[in-house]
Amino acid sequence: MSKLVECVPNFSEGRDHAKIDAIVDAVRKVPGVSVLDVDPGSSTNRTVLTFVGAPDAVVEGALACARKCYELIDMTVQHGEHPRNGALDVCPFVPVANVTMEECAELARKFGKRLAEELDVPVFLYEEAQTDPAKAYRKALKQIRSGEYEALKDKFENHADKWTPDFGPCKFVPRWGATQAGARFFLIAYNINVYGTKEQAHKIALNLRESGRGPNKPGRLPMTKAIGWYVEEYGHAQISMNLDNYRVTPIHVAFEEAKKDSEKMGVAIERLGLSSCSTFDPKKRIIEYIIRGKPEEVEPLASLSVRKFVESCGARTPTPGGGSVSALIGALGAALATMVGWLSYGRVKFEPVEPQMRECIPKVHKVMMELVPLIDADSFAYDRVMKVRGMPSGTPELDAAREAAMQAELKKAAEVPMNTVRVANSVWDTLLELAEFGSLNAKSDLEIAARSLELAVWGAQRNVAINLEGVTDPEFVEKMRKESEAACEVAKAKSAEVLAKIGARKE
Repeated sequence: MSKLVECVPNFSEGRDHAKIDAIVDAVRKVPGVSVLDVDPGSSTNRTVLTFVGAPDAVVEGALACARKCYELIDMTVQHGEHPRNGALDVCPFVPVANVTMEECAELARKFGKRLAEELDVPVFLYEEAQTDPAKAYRKALKQIRSGEYEALKDKFENHADKWTPDFGPCKFVPRWGATQAGARFFLIAYNINVYGTKEQAHKIALNLRESGRGPNKPGRLPMTKAIGWYVEEYGHAQISMNLDNYRVTPIHVAFEEAKKDSEKMGVAIERLGLSSCSTFDPKKRIIEYIIRGKPEEVEPLASLSVRKFVESCGARTPTPGGGSVSALIGALGAALATMVGWLSYGRVKFEPVEPQMRECIPKVHKVMMELVPLIDADSFAYDRVMKVRGMPSGTPELDAAREAAMQAELKKAAEVPMNTVRVANSVWDTLLELAEFGSLNAKSDLEIAARSLELAVWGAQRNVAINLEGVTDPEFVEKMRKESEAACEVAKAKSAEVLAKIGARKE
Protein backbone atom coordinates (compact mmCIF):
# COMPACT_ATOMS: atom_id res chain seq x y z
CA MET A 1 0.00 0.00 0.00
CA SER A 2 1.25 3.54 -0.80
CA LYS A 3 1.10 6.40 1.69
CA LEU A 4 -2.34 6.72 3.23
CA VAL A 5 -3.62 9.45 5.54
CA GLU A 6 -6.98 9.78 7.29
CA CYS A 7 -8.56 13.20 7.75
CA VAL A 8 -11.46 13.76 10.15
CA PRO A 9 -12.85 17.31 9.82
CA ASN A 10 -15.58 18.19 12.32
CA PHE A 11 -17.80 21.01 11.08
CA SER A 12 -20.47 22.92 12.97
CA GLU A 13 -23.60 21.82 11.13
CA GLY A 14 -25.51 18.67 12.03
CA ARG A 15 -29.12 19.53 11.25
CA ASP A 16 -29.40 20.95 7.74
CA HIS A 17 -28.82 17.91 5.54
CA ALA A 18 -28.70 19.95 2.34
CA LYS A 19 -25.70 21.85 3.71
CA ILE A 20 -24.09 18.67 5.05
CA ASP A 21 -24.49 16.95 1.66
CA ALA A 22 -23.00 19.96 -0.14
CA ILE A 23 -19.95 20.00 2.13
CA VAL A 24 -19.38 16.26 1.82
CA ASP A 25 -19.90 16.38 -1.95
CA ALA A 26 -17.18 19.05 -2.22
CA VAL A 27 -14.76 16.58 -0.65
CA ARG A 28 -15.96 13.66 -2.78
CA LYS A 29 -15.12 15.61 -5.95
CA VAL A 30 -11.44 15.89 -5.00
CA PRO A 31 -9.41 13.36 -7.01
CA GLY A 32 -7.63 10.76 -4.91
CA VAL A 33 -9.77 10.85 -1.74
CA SER A 34 -12.33 8.31 -0.52
CA VAL A 35 -15.08 9.34 1.89
CA LEU A 36 -15.45 6.64 4.53
CA ASP A 37 -18.10 7.99 6.88
CA VAL A 38 -20.45 10.93 7.49
CA ASP A 39 -21.82 11.17 11.04
CA PRO A 40 -24.15 14.16 11.67
CA GLY A 41 -25.56 14.88 15.12
CA SER A 42 -28.68 16.94 15.62
CA SER A 43 -28.26 17.74 19.32
CA THR A 44 -24.56 18.51 18.91
CA ASN A 45 -25.26 20.39 15.66
CA ARG A 46 -22.01 18.97 14.35
CA THR A 47 -20.92 16.52 11.66
CA VAL A 48 -17.86 14.28 11.76
CA LEU A 49 -16.59 13.54 8.26
CA THR A 50 -13.95 10.87 7.67
CA PHE A 51 -12.02 10.45 4.45
CA VAL A 52 -8.68 8.96 3.39
CA GLY A 53 -6.21 9.39 0.58
CA ALA A 54 -2.64 10.15 -0.34
CA PRO A 55 -1.08 13.02 1.67
CA ASP A 56 -1.45 15.78 -0.92
CA ALA A 57 -4.93 14.65 -1.93
CA VAL A 58 -6.09 14.70 1.69
CA VAL A 59 -4.91 18.30 2.11
CA GLU A 60 -6.89 19.26 -1.00
CA GLY A 61 -9.92 17.44 0.39
CA ALA A 62 -9.66 19.32 3.68
CA LEU A 63 -9.42 22.64 1.83
CA ALA A 64 -12.46 21.77 -0.29
CA CYS A 65 -14.35 21.04 2.93
CA ALA A 66 -13.24 24.35 4.43
CA ARG A 67 -14.28 26.39 1.39
CA LYS A 68 -17.78 24.94 1.41
CA CYS A 69 -18.07 25.41 5.19
CA TYR A 70 -17.07 29.05 4.71
CA GLU A 71 -19.85 29.43 2.16
CA LEU A 72 -22.62 27.68 4.08
CA ILE A 73 -22.05 27.94 7.86
CA ASP A 74 -22.68 31.07 9.92
CA MET A 75 -21.35 30.74 13.47
CA THR A 76 -23.29 33.80 14.66
CA VAL A 77 -26.45 31.66 14.65
CA GLN A 78 -24.91 28.24 15.40
CA HIS A 79 -25.73 26.50 18.69
CA GLY A 80 -25.24 22.91 19.83
CA GLU A 81 -24.21 20.77 22.76
CA HIS A 82 -20.70 20.02 21.50
CA PRO A 83 -17.79 22.36 22.33
CA ARG A 84 -16.70 24.31 19.24
CA ASN A 85 -14.68 27.28 18.08
CA GLY A 86 -15.53 27.56 14.42
CA ALA A 87 -17.40 26.58 11.27
CA LEU A 88 -14.75 24.02 10.36
CA ASP A 89 -13.94 23.41 13.97
CA VAL A 90 -11.18 20.80 13.98
CA CYS A 91 -9.26 19.11 11.20
CA PRO A 92 -6.91 16.35 12.37
CA PHE A 93 -4.61 14.35 10.09
CA VAL A 94 -4.01 10.73 11.13
CA PRO A 95 -1.31 8.35 9.82
CA VAL A 96 -2.78 5.13 8.41
CA ALA A 97 -0.10 3.44 6.28
CA ASN A 98 3.51 4.23 5.39
CA VAL A 99 3.20 7.72 6.87
CA THR A 100 4.83 9.08 10.02
CA MET A 101 3.24 11.29 12.65
CA GLU A 102 5.76 13.99 11.69
CA GLU A 103 4.52 13.89 8.11
CA CYS A 104 0.92 14.27 9.29
CA ALA A 105 1.94 17.19 11.50
CA GLU A 106 3.47 18.85 8.45
CA LEU A 107 0.25 18.23 6.48
CA ALA A 108 -1.71 19.97 9.26
CA ARG A 109 0.63 22.96 9.07
CA LYS A 110 0.39 23.04 5.27
CA PHE A 111 -3.39 22.91 5.44
CA GLY A 112 -3.56 25.57 8.15
CA LYS A 113 -1.30 27.96 6.26
CA ARG A 114 -3.22 27.61 3.00
CA LEU A 115 -6.60 27.90 4.73
CA ALA A 116 -5.57 31.09 6.52
CA GLU A 117 -4.13 32.65 3.37
CA GLU A 118 -7.10 31.78 1.17
CA LEU A 119 -9.99 32.63 3.51
CA ASP A 120 -8.25 35.13 5.85
CA VAL A 121 -9.33 33.26 8.99
CA PRO A 122 -7.45 32.34 12.19
CA VAL A 123 -6.02 28.84 12.52
CA PHE A 124 -4.55 27.21 15.64
CA LEU A 125 -2.33 24.13 15.65
CA TYR A 126 -2.92 21.40 18.22
CA GLU A 127 -1.57 18.05 19.42
CA GLU A 128 1.40 16.79 17.38
CA ALA A 129 1.22 19.69 14.91
CA GLN A 130 1.98 22.20 17.69
CA THR A 131 5.76 21.99 18.22
CA ASP A 132 6.44 25.43 19.73
CA PRO A 133 7.40 24.92 23.42
CA ALA A 134 6.24 28.46 24.18
CA LYS A 135 2.70 27.42 23.21
CA ALA A 136 2.50 24.31 25.40
CA TYR A 137 -0.40 25.93 27.28
CA ARG A 138 -2.54 25.59 24.15
CA LYS A 139 -1.35 22.29 22.70
CA ALA A 140 -4.41 20.26 23.71
CA LEU A 141 -7.67 20.83 21.88
CA LYS A 142 -9.62 21.48 25.09
CA GLN A 143 -7.11 24.21 26.01
CA ILE A 144 -7.60 26.04 22.71
CA ARG A 145 -11.38 25.67 22.90
CA SER A 146 -11.64 26.97 26.45
CA GLY A 147 -14.57 29.39 26.45
CA GLU A 148 -15.45 28.21 22.95
CA TYR A 149 -16.57 30.44 20.09
CA GLU A 150 -18.09 32.96 22.47
CA ALA A 151 -14.68 33.69 24.04
CA LEU A 152 -12.76 34.24 20.80
CA LYS A 153 -13.45 37.95 20.45
CA ASP A 154 -12.03 38.65 23.90
CA LYS A 155 -9.04 36.38 23.31
CA PHE A 156 -8.08 38.12 20.07
CA GLU A 157 -8.74 41.69 21.20
CA ASN A 158 -7.55 41.61 24.83
CA HIS A 159 -5.17 38.65 25.09
CA ALA A 160 -3.30 38.66 21.78
CA ASP A 161 -0.04 37.87 23.59
CA LYS A 162 -1.41 34.39 24.33
CA TRP A 163 -3.91 33.88 21.52
CA THR A 164 -2.33 35.11 18.31
CA PRO A 165 -3.14 32.28 15.86
CA ASP A 166 -0.46 30.10 14.31
CA PHE A 167 -1.74 31.16 10.90
CA GLY A 168 -4.03 33.95 9.76
CA PRO A 169 -5.16 37.19 11.39
CA CYS A 170 -5.45 37.82 15.11
CA LYS A 171 -9.00 39.04 14.71
CA PHE A 172 -12.50 37.82 15.36
CA VAL A 173 -14.26 36.60 12.20
CA PRO A 174 -17.88 36.29 13.37
CA ARG A 175 -19.18 33.97 10.64
CA TRP A 176 -16.19 31.64 10.91
CA GLY A 177 -14.69 31.72 14.38
CA ALA A 178 -11.43 29.75 14.38
CA THR A 179 -10.17 26.42 13.08
CA GLN A 180 -7.91 23.95 14.87
CA ALA A 181 -5.62 21.89 12.62
CA GLY A 182 -3.70 19.02 14.15
CA ALA A 183 -2.16 15.59 13.89
CA ARG A 184 -2.93 12.70 16.18
CA PHE A 185 -3.05 8.94 16.48
CA PHE A 186 -6.22 7.04 15.69
CA LEU A 187 -8.95 7.98 18.12
CA ILE A 188 -10.85 4.75 18.70
CA ALA A 189 -14.50 5.18 19.63
CA TYR A 190 -15.18 1.97 21.56
CA ASN A 191 -18.57 1.10 23.07
CA ILE A 192 -19.21 -1.75 25.52
CA ASN A 193 -22.80 -2.92 25.89
CA VAL A 194 -23.96 -3.14 29.53
CA TYR A 195 -27.01 -5.16 30.53
CA GLY A 196 -27.83 -2.86 33.42
CA THR A 197 -28.86 0.72 34.04
CA LYS A 198 -27.46 3.96 32.68
CA GLU A 199 -26.21 4.77 36.18
CA GLN A 200 -24.31 1.48 36.45
CA ALA A 201 -22.68 2.03 33.05
CA HIS A 202 -21.70 5.57 34.02
CA LYS A 203 -20.22 4.43 37.33
CA ILE A 204 -17.92 2.05 35.45
CA ALA A 205 -17.03 4.86 33.02
CA LEU A 206 -16.03 7.12 35.91
CA ASN A 207 -13.81 4.39 37.33
CA LEU A 208 -12.05 3.92 33.99
CA ARG A 209 -11.66 7.32 32.33
CA GLU A 210 -8.42 9.21 32.91
CA SER A 211 -10.16 12.22 34.48
CA GLY A 212 -12.03 9.93 36.86
CA ARG A 213 -14.25 11.81 39.28
CA GLY A 214 -12.07 14.90 39.43
CA PRO A 215 -8.48 16.04 40.03
CA ASN A 216 -8.12 14.07 43.26
CA LYS A 217 -9.85 10.90 42.02
CA PRO A 218 -8.33 9.92 38.65
CA GLY A 219 -9.50 6.87 36.73
CA ARG A 220 -7.45 3.79 35.88
CA LEU A 221 -7.04 4.14 32.11
CA PRO A 222 -4.70 6.83 30.75
CA MET A 223 -5.52 8.58 27.47
CA THR A 224 -9.15 7.49 27.83
CA LYS A 225 -12.42 9.42 27.94
CA ALA A 226 -15.63 7.63 28.93
CA ILE A 227 -19.27 8.17 29.76
CA GLY A 228 -22.18 5.86 30.54
CA TRP A 229 -25.54 6.28 28.85
CA TYR A 230 -28.66 4.44 27.71
CA VAL A 231 -29.25 4.02 23.98
CA GLU A 232 -32.96 3.82 23.25
CA GLU A 233 -32.32 2.66 19.70
CA TYR A 234 -30.47 -0.45 20.91
CA GLY A 235 -32.42 -1.06 24.12
CA HIS A 236 -29.47 -1.22 26.51
CA ALA A 237 -26.88 0.88 28.30
CA GLN A 238 -23.36 1.44 27.03
CA ILE A 239 -19.98 2.51 28.28
CA SER A 240 -18.90 4.85 25.49
CA MET A 241 -15.14 5.39 25.38
CA ASN A 242 -12.70 7.37 23.31
CA LEU A 243 -9.28 5.75 23.37
CA ASP A 244 -7.05 8.68 22.44
CA ASN A 245 -3.94 6.51 22.02
CA TYR A 246 -4.46 2.79 21.50
CA ARG A 247 -0.75 2.23 22.16
CA VAL A 248 -1.22 3.49 25.72
CA THR A 249 -4.64 1.95 26.38
CA PRO A 250 -5.56 -0.71 23.81
CA ILE A 251 -9.07 -2.05 23.33
CA HIS A 252 -8.52 -5.37 25.09
CA VAL A 253 -7.25 -3.60 28.24
CA ALA A 254 -10.28 -1.29 28.28
CA PHE A 255 -12.60 -4.28 27.93
CA GLU A 256 -10.96 -6.31 30.69
CA GLU A 257 -11.00 -3.37 33.10
CA ALA A 258 -14.70 -2.77 32.40
CA LYS A 259 -15.37 -6.47 32.93
CA LYS A 260 -13.73 -6.37 36.39
CA ASP A 261 -16.01 -3.56 37.53
CA SER A 262 -19.13 -5.09 36.02
CA GLU A 263 -18.52 -8.37 37.85
CA LYS A 264 -18.17 -6.52 41.17
CA MET A 265 -21.48 -4.77 40.50
CA GLY A 266 -23.23 -7.96 39.37
CA VAL A 267 -24.10 -6.77 35.88
CA ALA A 268 -23.24 -8.36 32.57
CA ILE A 269 -21.29 -6.81 29.72
CA GLU A 270 -21.06 -8.11 26.20
CA ARG A 271 -18.01 -9.43 24.47
CA LEU A 272 -16.73 -7.61 21.39
CA GLY A 273 -19.43 -8.26 18.83
CA LEU A 274 -19.16 -6.33 15.58
CA SER A 275 -22.81 -6.93 14.69
CA SER A 276 -24.27 -6.38 18.17
CA CYS A 277 -25.97 -3.08 17.37
CA SER A 278 -26.07 -3.09 13.58
CA THR A 279 -24.90 -5.34 10.78
CA PHE A 280 -21.14 -5.18 10.30
CA ASP A 281 -20.35 -5.01 6.58
CA PRO A 282 -16.57 -5.42 6.07
CA LYS A 283 -16.74 -3.78 2.64
CA LYS A 284 -18.13 -0.62 4.24
CA ARG A 285 -16.28 -0.64 7.57
CA ILE A 286 -12.69 -1.72 6.84
CA ILE A 287 -10.52 1.03 5.34
CA GLU A 288 -8.40 -1.23 3.17
CA TYR A 289 -11.49 -2.85 1.64
CA ILE A 290 -13.11 0.50 0.96
CA ILE A 291 -10.16 2.11 -0.79
CA ARG A 292 -8.94 -0.97 -2.60
CA GLY A 293 -12.10 -2.79 -3.58
CA LYS A 294 -11.76 -4.44 -6.92
CA PRO A 295 -9.85 -2.17 -9.29
CA GLU A 296 -12.56 -2.47 -11.88
CA GLU A 297 -15.12 -1.30 -9.33
CA VAL A 298 -13.10 1.74 -8.24
CA GLU A 299 -11.69 2.77 -11.63
CA PRO A 300 -13.48 0.73 -14.31
CA LEU A 301 -11.84 2.58 -17.21
CA ALA A 302 -8.38 3.13 -15.78
CA SER A 303 -8.24 -0.57 -14.86
CA LEU A 304 -8.85 -1.77 -18.43
CA SER A 305 -6.05 -3.11 -20.57
CA VAL A 306 -4.79 -0.74 -23.23
CA ARG A 307 -6.53 -2.81 -25.90
CA LYS A 308 -9.84 -2.83 -24.04
CA PHE A 309 -9.71 0.90 -23.42
CA VAL A 310 -9.07 1.60 -27.09
CA GLU A 311 -11.89 -0.72 -28.09
CA SER A 312 -14.20 0.97 -25.56
CA CYS A 313 -13.43 4.36 -27.06
CA GLY A 314 -14.31 2.99 -30.49
CA ALA A 315 -17.56 1.41 -29.40
CA ARG A 316 -21.06 2.75 -30.03
CA THR A 317 -21.29 4.34 -26.57
CA PRO A 318 -20.74 7.96 -25.46
CA THR A 319 -18.25 6.95 -22.75
CA PRO A 320 -15.33 6.84 -22.54
CA GLY A 321 -15.21 10.07 -24.49
CA GLY A 322 -12.92 13.01 -25.10
CA GLY A 323 -12.67 13.98 -21.44
CA SER A 324 -11.42 10.56 -20.40
CA VAL A 325 -9.04 10.40 -23.35
CA SER A 326 -7.66 13.86 -22.51
CA ALA A 327 -6.97 12.80 -18.91
CA LEU A 328 -5.26 9.63 -20.15
CA ILE A 329 -3.11 11.54 -22.63
CA GLY A 330 -2.08 13.95 -19.88
CA ALA A 331 -1.25 11.07 -17.53
CA LEU A 332 0.89 9.47 -20.25
CA GLY A 333 2.66 12.78 -20.85
CA ALA A 334 3.44 13.14 -17.15
CA ALA A 335 4.54 9.49 -17.08
CA LEU A 336 7.02 10.10 -19.89
CA ALA A 337 8.36 13.15 -18.07
CA THR A 338 8.76 11.02 -14.94
CA MET A 339 10.66 8.45 -16.97
CA VAL A 340 13.00 11.15 -18.29
CA GLY A 341 13.69 12.17 -14.71
CA TRP A 342 14.55 8.64 -13.67
CA LEU A 343 16.78 8.12 -16.72
CA SER A 344 18.69 11.28 -15.73
CA TYR A 345 19.35 10.17 -12.17
CA GLY A 346 21.39 7.65 -10.20
CA ARG A 347 24.48 7.32 -12.39
CA VAL A 348 27.89 8.93 -12.08
CA LYS A 349 27.45 10.97 -15.26
CA PHE A 350 24.29 12.57 -13.82
CA GLU A 351 25.73 13.53 -10.43
CA PRO A 352 25.92 17.24 -11.39
CA VAL A 353 22.16 17.36 -12.01
CA GLU A 354 21.10 15.09 -9.15
CA PRO A 355 19.63 17.96 -7.07
CA GLN A 356 17.45 19.05 -9.99
CA MET A 357 16.23 15.50 -10.64
CA ARG A 358 15.41 15.00 -6.97
CA GLU A 359 13.12 18.02 -7.27
CA CYS A 360 11.62 17.12 -10.65
CA ILE A 361 10.78 13.43 -10.29
CA PRO A 362 8.24 13.69 -7.41
CA LYS A 363 6.46 16.61 -9.07
CA VAL A 364 5.83 14.94 -12.43
CA HIS A 365 5.00 11.64 -10.74
CA LYS A 366 2.39 13.44 -8.61
CA VAL A 367 0.73 14.92 -11.71
CA MET A 368 0.73 11.50 -13.37
CA MET A 369 -1.06 9.95 -10.38
CA GLU A 370 -3.56 12.82 -10.08
CA LEU A 371 -4.60 12.56 -13.73
CA VAL A 372 -5.36 8.82 -13.65
CA PRO A 373 -8.55 9.10 -11.52
CA LEU A 374 -9.83 11.82 -13.84
CA ILE A 375 -10.10 9.24 -16.62
CA ASP A 376 -13.07 7.72 -14.81
CA ALA A 377 -14.27 10.96 -13.22
CA ASP A 378 -15.26 12.30 -16.65
CA SER A 379 -17.29 9.19 -17.42
CA PHE A 380 -18.98 9.28 -14.00
CA ALA A 381 -19.93 12.93 -14.53
CA TYR A 382 -21.57 12.10 -17.87
CA ASP A 383 -23.49 9.22 -16.30
CA ARG A 384 -24.85 11.54 -13.58
CA VAL A 385 -26.08 14.01 -16.19
CA MET A 386 -27.86 11.19 -18.04
CA LYS A 387 -29.45 10.02 -14.81
CA VAL A 388 -30.89 13.49 -14.17
CA ARG A 389 -32.31 13.60 -17.68
CA GLY A 390 -34.35 10.55 -16.73
CA MET A 391 -35.97 12.30 -13.77
CA PRO A 392 -39.77 12.69 -13.93
CA SER A 393 -41.20 15.90 -15.40
CA GLY A 394 -44.54 17.31 -16.52
CA THR A 395 -45.54 19.51 -13.58
CA PRO A 396 -44.04 22.83 -12.50
CA GLU A 397 -42.66 21.24 -9.33
CA LEU A 398 -41.13 18.25 -11.11
CA ASP A 399 -39.74 20.43 -13.89
CA ALA A 400 -38.15 22.80 -11.38
CA ALA A 401 -36.56 19.94 -9.42
CA ARG A 402 -35.25 18.36 -12.61
CA GLU A 403 -33.80 21.65 -13.87
CA ALA A 404 -32.11 22.40 -10.53
CA ALA A 405 -30.54 18.94 -10.48
CA MET A 406 -29.47 19.29 -14.11
CA GLN A 407 -27.77 22.63 -13.48
CA ALA A 408 -25.87 21.18 -10.53
CA GLU A 409 -24.69 18.14 -12.52
CA LEU A 410 -23.74 20.19 -15.59
CA LYS A 411 -21.55 22.39 -13.40
CA LYS A 412 -19.90 19.30 -11.92
CA ALA A 413 -19.46 17.88 -15.41
CA ALA A 414 -17.63 21.07 -16.43
CA GLU A 415 -15.49 21.06 -13.29
CA VAL A 416 -14.13 17.55 -13.94
CA PRO A 417 -12.31 18.40 -17.21
CA MET A 418 -11.39 21.74 -15.63
CA ASN A 419 -9.50 19.72 -13.03
CA THR A 420 -7.68 17.96 -15.86
CA VAL A 421 -6.76 21.36 -17.29
CA ARG A 422 -5.44 22.59 -13.96
CA VAL A 423 -3.48 19.47 -13.07
CA ALA A 424 -1.91 19.05 -16.51
CA ASN A 425 -1.00 22.75 -16.62
CA SER A 426 0.66 22.68 -13.21
CA VAL A 427 3.82 20.90 -14.31
CA TRP A 428 5.36 23.12 -16.99
CA ASP A 429 8.09 24.60 -14.79
CA THR A 430 9.22 21.06 -14.01
CA LEU A 431 9.28 20.13 -17.70
CA LEU A 432 11.44 23.17 -18.36
CA GLU A 433 13.85 21.93 -15.69
CA LEU A 434 13.94 18.52 -17.35
CA ALA A 435 14.50 20.16 -20.73
CA GLU A 436 17.49 22.00 -19.31
CA PHE A 437 19.07 19.26 -17.22
CA GLY A 438 17.57 15.93 -18.32
CA SER A 439 19.33 13.29 -20.38
CA LEU A 440 19.47 14.11 -24.09
CA ASN A 441 19.13 10.39 -24.80
CA ALA A 442 15.49 10.83 -23.74
CA LYS A 443 15.00 14.01 -25.79
CA SER A 444 12.15 12.65 -27.91
CA ASP A 445 10.36 11.30 -24.84
CA LEU A 446 10.31 14.73 -23.23
CA GLU A 447 9.13 16.31 -26.48
CA ILE A 448 6.24 13.84 -26.63
CA ALA A 449 5.52 14.49 -22.96
CA ALA A 450 5.20 18.23 -23.63
CA ARG A 451 2.94 17.76 -26.63
CA SER A 452 0.81 15.22 -24.74
CA LEU A 453 0.24 17.59 -21.83
CA GLU A 454 -0.56 20.42 -24.24
CA LEU A 455 -3.09 18.21 -26.01
CA ALA A 456 -4.57 17.10 -22.67
CA VAL A 457 -5.20 20.72 -21.72
CA TRP A 458 -6.72 21.54 -25.10
CA GLY A 459 -8.92 18.43 -25.13
CA ALA A 460 -10.13 18.96 -21.58
CA GLN A 461 -10.90 22.60 -22.39
CA ARG A 462 -13.14 21.48 -25.25
CA ASN A 463 -15.05 19.31 -22.77
CA VAL A 464 -15.38 22.23 -20.39
CA ALA A 465 -16.83 24.31 -23.22
CA ILE A 466 -19.41 21.75 -24.33
CA ASN A 467 -20.61 21.13 -20.77
CA LEU A 468 -21.01 24.87 -20.22
CA GLU A 469 -23.45 25.13 -23.11
CA GLY A 470 -26.34 24.00 -20.93
CA VAL A 471 -25.39 25.97 -17.81
CA THR A 472 -27.61 28.98 -17.15
CA ASP A 473 -25.44 30.66 -14.49
CA PRO A 474 -23.66 33.42 -16.50
CA GLU A 475 -21.04 34.15 -13.84
CA PHE A 476 -20.05 30.49 -13.57
CA VAL A 477 -19.92 30.13 -17.36
CA GLU A 478 -17.78 33.23 -17.84
CA LYS A 479 -15.38 32.29 -15.03
CA MET A 480 -14.86 28.74 -16.36
CA ARG A 481 -14.62 29.89 -19.96
CA LYS A 482 -11.96 32.51 -19.22
CA GLU A 483 -9.90 30.18 -17.04
CA SER A 484 -9.97 27.27 -19.47
CA GLU A 485 -9.21 29.36 -22.55
CA ALA A 486 -6.35 31.14 -20.80
CA ALA A 487 -5.01 27.76 -19.71
CA CYS A 488 -4.90 26.61 -23.34
CA GLU A 489 -2.77 29.61 -24.25
CA VAL A 490 -0.42 28.86 -21.36
CA ALA A 491 -0.11 25.19 -22.39
CA LYS A 492 0.60 26.13 -26.00
CA ALA A 493 3.29 28.67 -25.04
CA LYS A 494 4.92 26.45 -22.40
CA SER A 495 4.99 23.40 -24.66
CA ALA A 496 6.76 25.45 -27.34
CA GLU A 497 9.21 26.72 -24.72
CA VAL A 498 10.04 23.18 -23.59
CA LEU A 499 10.59 22.04 -27.17
CA ALA A 500 12.77 25.05 -27.94
CA LYS A 501 14.89 24.60 -24.82
CA ILE A 502 15.61 20.93 -25.35
CA GLY A 503 16.06 21.48 -29.09
CA ALA A 504 18.75 24.10 -28.45
CA ARG A 505 20.88 21.76 -26.33
CA LYS A 506 23.91 20.08 -27.84
CA GLU A 507 25.44 16.71 -27.02
